[in-house]
Amino acid sequence: MSWASRFRVLQYTKASLWIVPLLGLVLGVLLAEWAVSVDGTGLPAGWRYSASTASGVLTAIVGAMIALLGFVVTIGVLVVQQATGTLSPRYMRLWYRDRLQKAVLATFTGTFSFSFALLRTIESDSVPDLGVTLAGAAVSVSLLLLLVYLNRFTHNLRPVAIAELVGRLGKTVLVRGEAAVLGAAPSAGAPGAPADGGPVACVRAEHGGVIQAFHPGRLTALAERHNCVLVVTRLVGDYVPPGAVVVEVHGGTPAPEPRQVTGLIAFGSERTIEQDPAFALRVLVDIAVRALSPAVNDPTTAVQVLNQIEAFLHTVGRAGLRDRYVLGDRHGTPRLVVQGRDWEDYLQLAVTEIREYGTSSVQICRRLRSLLEGLLTALPPGTLPAVRTELALLRESVEREYTDPARRALARTPDPQGIGARHRPG
Repeated sequence: MSWASRFRVLQYTKASLWIVPLLGLVLGVLLAEWAVSVDGTGLPAGWRYSASTASGVLTAIVGAMIALLGFVVTIGVLVVQQATGTLSPRYMRLWYRDRLQKAVLATFTGTFSFSFALLRTIESDSVPDLGVTLAGAAVSVSLLLLLVYLNRFTHNLRPVAIAELVGRLGKTVLVRGEAAVLGAAPSAGAPGAPADGGPVACVRAEHGGVIQAFHPGRLTALAERHNCVLVVTRLVGDYVPPGAVVVEVHGGTPAPEPRQVTGLIAFGSERTIEQDPAFALRVLVDIAVRALSPAVNDPTTAVQVLNQIEAFLHTVGRAGLRDRYVLGDRHGTPRLVVQGRDWEDYLQLAVTEIREYGTSSVQICRRLRSLLEGLLTALPPGTLPAVRTELALLRESVEREYTDPARRALARTPDPQGIGARHRPG
């Protein structure tokens, strides 16, 4: 199995809502067999049950677990409805990975199979006393996890909580990804373009799809073995149509097999966050834009999302991103050229749509201006021209939208809360 295939399997496993519960189901049966095998006569008197009592308790537990599973599924359906209606459908790809939800489902299915497996061992003169007691303990754990689950999702379904979660994930991926690329690239500062005049071979996507990830270390090692330079022509997150060039091979004696190269690039039906921090920013912008739509009309939520976008942009601005990276082998020879998103790409993604859809809201205009002016005072000089360009675009949008001088002046005033906390000269 190629690295790309293993990556897709891992992605499916992370997003699956049935694999972990299935493991809980199997584990419950195995634990029931173990409980019956070790059940003995040394148990306290309070742990002993009659056959009718044990049967009634286990039957009640089986029915309760089925009902609780249905309850959790109902909550999941509500989350899907809210995410697609008021948040962003892209958020669902992150919600599916929630470990607590999978732990709750696994505990419920495990308790169900454990109790059901014990039922068949009950006879008039033989009762699995230890198993019945453990089943009761499992119910207690299940109820505790259910309360934690309800508390978490009651609070985390708010747009601002989701925005904070998505922003934190994006910043983590950004920092980790930059460290991995630069750490594996002794030639990261080398010139980007191969000097041989053009590729000797082109590797094309067989089936197409969105580039979800690639393995820079193995691609570099592959290029070293074939004494060539591989140039990845697409960004992570780009859609590549079938037959389009995805990698150019410069040099090589002989050139690597196309399947060796594509086996190190994972394609899928949609973007994922593993190597694509811009996907997190895309989700944040989607939530803000949805809040600004006439159907929702909630600019305060958009302002709260802009708080997370601003924090994300500060991280990006200090990361020193480039639009092209050259990775070298262990000898420092350039072997792999990959495309990257620079500061301007992230800044445009963060503010363009929110400016276009939110100019009619004074609150959004003031918060955007505060965000951009904050970037001007905090980021390195190389990032500032792009920020000034966005400030000019915001100023032009306000000029077009507000013809009344008083409202125009109000919309021009930076305010970190949108309305209610404008900066005053000291």
